[in-house]
Amino acid sequence: MHFLELLTEQVLIGDGAIGTMLYGKGVGLDANFEHLNLVRPQLVSELHLEYLAAGANLIETNTFGANVTKLQPIGLEKKVREINRRGAELARQAVAAAGNGYPRFVAGSIGPLARLKGEEREPDRETVTAVFREQAEALAEGGVDLFILETFADLGQLTCALEAVKGIGLPAIASMAYLEGGRTGGGVEVETAGRALADAGAAMIGANCGAGPLEVLRVVERLARVTDRPLAAFANSGFPEYVDGRYLYRCTPDYFAEKALEMVAAGAGLIGGCCGTTPDHIRRLAERLAGMRPAPRRVGQPVRVSELKPAEPAAATGFLSSWGIRPVITVELDPPRGLDCGKILAGARLLKEAGADAINLAENPLARVRLGNIALASLIQREVGIEVIVHITCRDRNLLGLQSDLMGASLLGIRSILAVTGDPARLGDQAAASSVFDLNSFTLIKLLSDLNRGVNALGHPIDHGTGFTIGAAFNPNSPKMEVQAARLAKKVANGAGFAQTQPLYDTERVLAMLEATRDLSIPLLPGIMPLVSERNCEYLHNEVPGIVIPDRIRERMHGKEKEAGVREGLAISRELIDTIRGEVGGYYLIAPFGRAEIAADLVRFIREGQR
Repeated sequence: MHFLELLTEQVLIGDGAIGTMLYGKGVGLDANFEHLNLVRPQLVSELHLEYLAAGANLIETNTFGANVTKLQPIGLEKKVREINRRGAELARQAVAAAGNGYPRFVAGSIGPLARLKGEEREPDRETVTAVFREQAEALAEGGVDLFILETFADLGQLTCALEAVKGIGLPAIASMAYLEGGRTGGGVEVETAGRALADAGAAMIGANCGAGPLEVLRVVERLARVTDRPLAAFANSGFPEYVDGRYLYRCTPDYFAEKALEMVAAGAGLIGGCCGTTPDHIRRLAERLAGMRPAPRRVGQPVRVSELKPAEPAAATGFLSSWGIRPVITVELDPPRGLDCGKILAGARLLKEAGADAINLAENPLARVRLGNIALASLIQREVGIEVIVHITCRDRNLLGLQSDLMGASLLGIRSILAVTGDPARLGDQAAASSVFDLNSFTLIKLLSDLNRGVNALGHPIDHGTGFTIGAAFNPNSPKMEVQAARLAKKVANGAGFAQTQPLYDTERVLAMLEATRDLSIPLLPGIMPLVSERNCEYLHNEVPGIVIPDRIRERMHGKEKEAGVREGLAISRELIDTIRGEVGGYYLIAPFGRAEIAADLVRFIREGQR
């Protein structure tokens, strides 16, 4: 009988963890598990047979990470098809060896693609779909009965995978990994995912990994209310504990099976295990669920908090409150390399007196250590009385730390955040430092938007919203302005309310930027950083990413040093400001080398010109 037909008559049992079991059999965590299909096939076959003997109706191929994005870094990109095809053959052979005592199926396991940490440019859907199609075609050649697309946190990637397998003619289980509270790591809630996956053609929808049996049960209950597709549940064996150099899972087979009974009552038709589960867990499942049928379901449309229509945006406050009335001016200063804040406090006072609306504080720019900008921002706001825009990078904190620090920033009265990915740590002066990049600028903006709505990354309440004005960075110096404009549009869709650009030195480039972003309807502040010497000019043009200085400007700075360089640099900036006055609503000035007096000169020039 066909897999989907059988699901209407009985609950089917899936297998358990592959990685956990291979690790338990002596395979190191640094090994590539999928490559074992070629170099130690007997070990993989042995594992399949153990799960079949335990009572599994469905076993998964050992191919979860067998895609080019994960195999290329270890030099196995040319073996994608071979590894997948062989993985399917090994599972198929195990099913044949186990006999025909009860229905058994082989599911081709396909996991998410790897993401380069700190990389904001995501491959287009066509490229992603092609990567999944290569893997799926090889699995089909090896003889799988269906596909299981599992442990996805990115809904877009999962719909690409569904598109990739659609033309092959085999059903697909689409399973996402939900964290505590029923949200994926990408911020997608259960109900949103369930409806989207049904629309994308998933034959079965499920949850796996992410959390233990209790959380997966809650996800199944929520999925059952929004889709009539069959449901799959592959929970972890609780949370791992690190003991004597090994990760151990404490969830017993009996407890696991008890929660599985509740999953069946909620509507699940296929139940197996993920991380930490063993043949013992599957054996207990098979014993307890024998002869059961999936429970009938009643699909409704419950409204989740995150699906409520967002409130209309409030009127601009803080430094943006005068947008459209007079030019808004923000100025970036460098936090000190040590603890002495005298210079930056004096600079902030000078800029406030000159007419600046806000001070920008970067976070360890160019990955070089400086004083923490959240604490410094609080000090400046308290001592000087001017708003501070705090730049937050994804490089230095993990998702946990980012949320804690952002809530703390709100508590300290910080109201404006510029979300940036950040320069990789390897570029800086701390050789032992490592980059984190749990998020990039897009997902950081989404996190900030969630915090403003009063929930954290898991959708849990944080008592009230953080009240941030969310900023985004924009690079208009790219050869493909339309690509950058599309990236900014995505940031706006995620919650960005204003943008500041890389330094500009060309009027035509400013006008092209304004035209490309005209439909976004958010305040856009062009960056202006006065040059101070020929050496400074050439360094910025040749060595700093995102800055392009036209030849005519470089010629003007040729031979200019010290006071002459500063004068010429200011003259160039004033000319640019004059030519774009009627086109822009504000300016983002960057004080060269933290010299507030140079930026203050431009602030006064802008204010005088508005009279």
